[in-house]
This record gives sequence, structure tokens and C-alpha cells, in this order.
Amino acid sequence: ERAHALNSRVLSALAVRVEADPFVKVKKMIKDLIVRLMEEANEEAEHKGWCDTELSTNEQTRKEKTEAVETLHAEIDQLEASIAKLTEDISELTKAVAELDAAMSEATTLRLDEKAKNEQTITDSQEAQTAVAQALTVLKEFYEKAGDATALLQQQPESPEIFDSPYKGMQSENGGIVGMLEVIESDFARLESDTKAAEASAQKEYDTFMTDSKVDKESKTKDIEHKTAKKQDEEQALTVKN
Repeated sequence: ERAHALNSRVLSALAVRVEADPFVKVKKMIKDLIVRLMEEANEEAEHKGWCDTELSTNEQTRKEKTEAVETLHAEIDQLEASIAKLTEDISELTKAVAELDAAMSEATTLRLDEKAKNEQTITDSQEAQTAVAQALTVLKEFYEKAGDATALLQQQPESPEIFDSPYKGMQSENGGIVGMLEVIESDFARLESDTKAAEASAQKEYDTFMTDSKVDKESKTKDIEHKTAKKQDEEQALTVKN
């Protein structure tokens, strides 16, 4: 009626279509609504999938970073412990090397003093043996000449009572001066021999000690160099990690 009153062919046509299918508009609205709801559901599903992926990625990232931090702390702790131990080792080795140097120096001083005394003792004993030998020679010559003189006097008509027999001086007495000098000469010879043996033994002991000490010192010195280099590397690594 309204279309007829307005003489509108468009309205008249529309009225005819509505009268033919009164639910077309409602159906279209429902269809559009369903389409929109499906699009929103798809969008929501896509968004949820993205969120789940992001959450999973973030969780993995956090886990990896946590593990990396824990590993870093462990490495730092290990480096610090190693540096502390190396520092202690270097200190002990340095002290040991200093003690070796002191011991070798003292041993050398003692050895030189002992050697000088032994050499002096040997020289003195040799000189004493020479002197005693000379004295024995003089005495023996004296006694020999004196014996010859008394023998000559005994051949004269009137020989003094004191020269009743050839003069032999103290040689006739047990443990006389010649015998005593011979014992002294033997003692000096034994002193020379014993001192030479003691000197050779002391020198051998000193040489062995010095050789062993030098080898030990060289080994400890190399350890110090190795540990010092390692400590420097670890200190640099620790600086980088911090």
C-alpha cells in the first residue's frame, strides 16, 4: 500500500520479494553472523596458536638462558677455585726453591771450609812426616857415628869406663826416641790418609747433594712457570666471564 501510494516501483518490487520470502533478511543476517563468528573463531585460533608458540619459545629461551647462567656460574666457581689452588701451589713452590737455594749456598760454604781445613791438615801431616823423617835420619846418623867412635876408643890401651861398649844412646831402651819418632811418623801418615779419605767422601756427598738439588730446583722452576702461565690464562678467562 505504501509503495502504491508513493507510486514507487522499487518499493513495489521489494514488497513483492519480501512477501515471497519473509525470512530472507533474517537468514542473511544469520548467515553473515555465522561467517563473522567463524572468522573470529579462526582468528582466535590463530592467535592462540601464535600465543602458544610464543609461550613455548619463551619457555625454551628462559630454560636455555637459565642453563647458560648456571653453567657460567659453575665455570666461574671452577676458575676461581683453580686460580686459588694455583696461587697456593706457586707460593709453596717458590718457597721450596728459595729453601733449596739457601741449602745449596750453606752446603757450599761448609764444603769450602771443610775442604780448606782438610787440605791444611794434609799439608801439615805431610810436612810433619818430612820433619820426623829428617829427624830420624839425623838421629840414626848420629847414633851410627857415635857407635863408631866408641868402638874406636875401645881399641885404645886405656879406654874410659864410660865407653866400655859401643855407644848406642837411647836405641837400646824399649820405646826409645827413635821408636817414638817412628810411631809419630806413622801417626802423621795415617792422619794424612784418613783426611784424604774423609775429604773424598765429603766431596762426593756434596756433589750428590748439589746434583739432586739442582735437578729438584729445575723441576720446581718449570712447575712455577707452567702454573703461572695457566693462572694468567684463567684470570683472563675469568675477567671475560665476569
